[in-house]
Order: sequence, then structure tokens, then C-alpha cells
Amino acid sequence: MQPVAAQRLIEESFGAADAIGRVILVRGSTANIGLKRDQKPGDHDRVTVGDFLGIDTAGSRVIAVVTEASLESPPTAKEYGFAGASCVDLVGEIRVKADGEQCFMRGVSRYPSLGDAVRRISKDELRLVYGIGEEEGMEIGSLHHDVGVDASVNIDDMLQKHFAVVGTTGVGKSSGVAVLLHSVMEKRPDLRIFLIDPHNEYGRCFGDRAQTMTPANLRLPFWLFNFEEIVDIIYRGRPGLDEEIEILSDVIPLAKQLYGRGSRSERLSAPAGDSGYTVDTPVPYRLTDLISLVDQRMGKLENLSSRSTHGKLLQRISSVVNDPRYAFMFEGANVGGDTMASVIGQLFRLPTDGRPMTIMQLAGFPAETVDSVVSVLGRMAFDFGLWSDGALPLLFVCEEAHRYASANRDLGFGPTRRAISRIAKEGRKYGVFLGLVSQRPAELDSTILSQCSTLFVMRLANERDQAIIRSAVSDAAASLLSFVPSLGTREVFAFGEGVALPTRLNFKQLRSEQLPQSEAVSDAGSDFGRTVDQSFIDVVIDRWRGATLSNRLRMSEENGDQPPAKAHSKPLDPDRYRILKKPGAPSQ
Repeated sequence: MQPVAAQRLIEESFGAADAIGRVILVRGSTANIGLKRDQKPGDHDRVTVGDFLGIDTAGSRVIAVVTEASLESPPTAKEYGFAGASCVDLVGEIRVKADGEQCFMRGVSRYPSLGDAVRRISKDELRLVYGIGEEEGMEIGSLHHDVGVDASVNIDDMLQKHFAVVGTTGVGKSSGVAVLLHSVMEKRPDLRIFLIDPHNEYGRCFGDRAQTMTPANLRLPFWLFNFEEIVDIIYRGRPGLDEEIEILSDVIPLAKQLYGRGSRSERLSAPAGDSGYTVDTPVPYRLTDLISLVDQRMGKLENLSSRSTHGKLLQRISSVVNDPRYAFMFEGANVGGDTMASVIGQLFRLPTDGRPMTIMQLAGFPAETVDSVVSVLGRMAFDFGLWSDGALPLLFVCEEAHRYASANRDLGFGPTRRAISRIAKEGRKYGVFLGLVSQRPAELDSTILSQCSTLFVMRLANERDQAIIRSAVSDAAASLLSFVPSLGTREVFAFGEGVALPTRLNFKQLRSEQLPQSEAVSDAGSDFGRTVDQSFIDVVIDRWRGATLSNRLRMSEENGDQPPAKAHSKPLDPDRYRILKKPGAPSQ
């Protein structure tokens, strides 16, 4: 098509809106626009930061986003009658194909020339720019500069190339995550979602479409933990002693070999050769066998120091196993049984049975076990995807990601970082996708963050956080990040593969029952003048002590059985003490 004919077709297709300025400078992916004198202060149509403009060229209309506006027009521009100037980033172009159909493409094939007319783009053009096919598009809100235009993301690009949501506390980050996950479940109902919830705030958001896991209903057998993870559990998050760790590395493979043999005497009398198992092979073993093997080794030793080392190791194991807070992994430790299939099926919703999401609430777990638990879950999610050849896609969403994948390698638990990093680097090949949520991106491992090809950036006040995000954005409109400190609540800049252009949008408003809310302090901020009496304190103490009861005793109390005598057993008044709702209980 000849340039003249193409220009005529463009003018007919785009309409004849009056130009508001002309191109006065072109520099790489940016340009300067001279603004006409009718851009008066107070006009609602005057150009401002974040506006989208169209530049008519021979063969296309280049789409530009305003990054700076000023009345200080260059002297030469003033001679031509321009009253002000704007800096713009060139982000894409609308072309007219031979059949007359319009299409938007990122990048610029033909740069504007000096003097080219600049116009505002219409609402129809805006929809064309941000339009994504009904099958691929996922509507999550509205454009900031035109609330009548839906803001959509490409769901497959967002998921398969990972995404991250970052923003400081109180900007609507959790609500934004809920919007994204609701939309994902609507568009991809068969996709399974696993959400790490450190503050127990998502339990009520998804209704009967999600199962909530807590220490009370989780069964994660200790033998599913790899060697580093089980050592972290036994030593309660502290570094282990080399001599004791060496003993464990010797006896765990033997305990796995002994599993499945006949009676206990036959198992222990069998010759101990090469077991064929490693310390990380995910097969069952019994704690009784492990302890008996350590006892046997200790009985053959004459050196008192070595015997003492074995004895201390047995004491550590006994202390952890008998701690009721660890019942989710040690309950039934001596019964045996290969429950790996049922555990994976429950955790990762196989089959989904209409509930494709699992919410893992971590607030009730012992603090020293959280890193190991997240490590196990992330590792199992990846390994199942790997060995199933990606047959059952899974989205693994990690709230407070900087806690588990810290930028400082001296902080946190190494296996947890490696598990999340492995999903970030290789997960897409095996149908395991990653969503990171963080209020401190500067404290998040930059290598892991760089694997997220779609970023949803909410208000960030910290300069280090802004710098990290700026370095992760390679788009020509990265200068838009300078607006991040002034974003309002529920406002977000979306960058990357999942969106057609860097987009300032407002997340859509959810219904009240779909909003995230901490179950521990759901009403704490609304009644600072609450009357506190002795009965209130008694209820708090009962729940405090109840956290260390065994699951069996706790369940018997909840079922109305007669528990051992307690100092305080006054029932909780649900109206007066709503903030004391038990962790993991469904929201009212």
C-alpha cells in the first residue's frame, strides 16, 4: 500500500480529531511534543502525565504515553507558536491492515518525523490498544485515565511466565491478589491454586471453592521432609551439630530400608547393608526404627563422649516428637503406612472436586517450623509437576515472599529459597507457575523477582524498593515508575508480558465477603474502647494454652467430651469476643 493511500485510510479510520500539538524532537524511544496555545490552565482536556496520545505517521499511528508536561517550551518551539511541551515514550503503534482492519502492535516500526500531528486517542482506540481476546483476556479492573474502559491482562502470559504483586502495607495489595485469583479461577476453573497465607487472611475470600489447611487438619508426615528440612525441625531452626547430623545421615537410609519388613525383631535383626535409599528419598520410615538404630550404635560404643552424642540426639528427637505443636507431622509416626499419594492429593487438589484452591494458613504453626514447611510444600509442588510431565498445571502463590526468599543469603532457610527459586527458573516447563506477593521487594531475591515477567506495582514509598522494581522493568515506559509513590489505594501499575502496554489501573471492587481480612484481629481496629474483664482474659489464656494441646485432646474438647480439669473453661461469647475466633475457623 502506497504511503499516501495508507495515510488517507488512517485518517478515515481514526477520524479527524484536531491536533493538539506537533512533534518537535525525536530521540530513540522518546519524543518531545510542542503543545498548542489553546491548552489553558483549568481545561479538563489539557495534557498531563499518564495520558495517551497518537502521532500520525506515514502508514500508522504511533501510541505515546506522556511522562512529563511543562510550560517551559524550548525557544525554537515558541517561535512556532507552541505554549508548552510534553515528553512522551513511544510504546507501540496502531496499523491498518490491507483489509482495513485495525490492529495494535508493541514497538515502533516507523518513527515520527518533525512536525507530525499529535492527537488524543479516542476511547475506541484505547479499547483497541488494551483489547485482549475473550479467551486470553482476564478483566481485573478499569483504566485509571478512563474508567469506562476495562483493564485486562493476558491470563496465559501472566501465569506461564510468572507474576509478582508488590506494594507497601495498606495499599490494597491483598485485595488485589484476591481480585487476580478470583479472575484466574473464573477463566481457568481447572487450574489448581496453592496459596501460602502467613497471616490467615484469605480463608474467607473464596468460599467453598477453597479448602483451608491449618495445623489442626494438616497431616504432613515427617518422612516427606528431606534431610535438610528434618534437621531444621529437630534443631528447631538452629544450626545442627556436625557429629549428630552425621549419625542421622547414616541411620535414616537404614530406617527406610527396614520399613516394610516383617515383625520388629525381624527388621532389627536383618543385616544392614547398602539400603539403596538416600537421606532424601521420599519413602516412609518409622521413628521407632530410627531410634532403635541409634540405640544399637550407641550400645556398641565404648567412648563416653560418643555415647553422650548419641544420647543427646535421642533427647532432641524425643523432645520434638512429644511436642503437641508438631503433631501435624509426627502424629502416627510409629504406625507406618505410605500416605504420600493421599497427602499430595489433598494438598494440591487431585481431583479438584469443585475446590481448585488450597489455602495454607501458617499463623498457627510453630514459628521455627514455618520455613521448613514452606520448603516441603514448594519442593513437592515442583517435583510433582516434574514427574507428571506438567500434566496438571498448578499456580503456587507465596505471600510475604521476602520472608522465604530473602535477598540476603545469610537470612532465612536455604532450602526454602531454593524451592521457590527452582519454581521461578524451571517451573513453567512442568506446569508449575509462580505468583509472588511482597511489601518489600528490595528484600526479595532479585534473581527470583527477575523471573516474574508481569509485575503489578502498587504504592511503594521506600527508595530501595522503587530502585529494585525500576531495574526489573525493561519496557520503554519504565519512567512511569516515578509515579509509584503517589498511587492511591487499589491503584496499580501493570508492566510486562501480561499487559499490552504499561498500564495504570484500578483493581475492581470485591464484595465484602470476598475481601481478605485477618481472622485473628478481624475487629480489633474497630473497638479500642472494648470492656475487658477477668472472663475475657480467661478466654485468651484458654486459647493460648490450647495451642500446645495435642490434636486429639483439642478435638475431644471441641466435640464436647470431658477434658481434664482446666483452670478456666468459660465459653466464648461470639458477639463480644469476635476477635478471639479460633485460627482456621470459618469466617462468619
